[in-house]
Amino acid sequence: MRAFNRFYTNLIGALDYSRHLHTPYTLTEARVLYELAHSAQTDAADLRAALSVDAGQLSRMLGRFEKKGLVQREPSARDGRRLSVHLTEDGRGAAEQLEVRSQSAVESLLARIPEPDRDVLTETLRTARAILDGRGTGGSRRSARGGEEAARTKLRAPRPGDLGWIVERNAAVYADEFSWDGTYEALVARIVAQFAEGHDPQREAVWIAELDGRRAGCVMCVADEAPGTARLRLLLVDPGARGHRLGDRLVDECVAFARSAGYSELVLWTNDVLAAARRIYQRAGFELVKEEPHHSFGHDLVGQDWRLTL
Repeated sequence: MRAFNRFYTNLIGALDYSRHLHTPYTLTEARVLYELAHSAQTDAADLRAALSVDAGQLSRMLGRFEKKGLVQREPSARDGRRLSVHLTEDGRGAAEQLEVRSQSAVESLLARIPEPDRDVLTETLRTARAILDGRGTGGSRRSARGGEEAARTKLRAPRPGDLGWIVERNAAVYADEFSWDGTYEALVARIVAQFAEGHDPQREAVWIAELDGRRAGCVMCVADEAPGTARLRLLLVDPGARGHRLGDRLVDECVAFARSAGYSELVLWTNDVLAAARRIYQRAGFELVKEEPHHSFGHDLVGQDWRLTL
């Protein structure tokens, strides 16, 4: 374990974190910013407990952040004896920049690894975390699955780079699993570009699913040509993240958004070979309304139109 720790800390640049990610923050400072960015408001005592940071060290660090305009400290609403800490607008910007650079660093690392090995690596790390966290594997792991899944997964709005990821992952996954050619990637690129160039945020949206802090899936809700109709597009769950019901959560989020935006129906187009996606649509209440054979993406396929009345 010590040998692996030495190897891995060197691999990810943990010993020289600021230079590795080209930021002015140390690894500990970056972790504090991360914790603050993922909580609306956090007491200093909560930060100490979450990060096992010495109280004096944390106080000095927050003092530096406060002087730089990154955080604000005030008496806690829960307990006046405590200090509540939250990020300013500048602090949130710094945290977002760290998130983008950290994500990019990991993606660069994984890009050198063949796709099948990434899945093995992901599952191996998941198992190691479960054992070291005292949860073990097998039955004990499955019995706590509900709460664990909720903590490990989340849906969020897109960040810089996410739309490009949608194009890349759709193209790579469908080429690997169904041998679809580059015309599918071109289709996805057009859909994403149209959304990026101009969309109504009140009536159109994209969601990114995360598993253990990494991008794991996506879906899009856009206005259809027919009045009062929204269209679900580009549902994808990365192969290494399947089995966590992310597909159901993405579709449910899309349906809820379409309802709240005032659409009367939600439609989608898919192909009959995508059996797993079809089951997700059926669970969400979609009904098959039309099937038609076509030749696309280098294959003879059967296209399907599905509809959900909202």
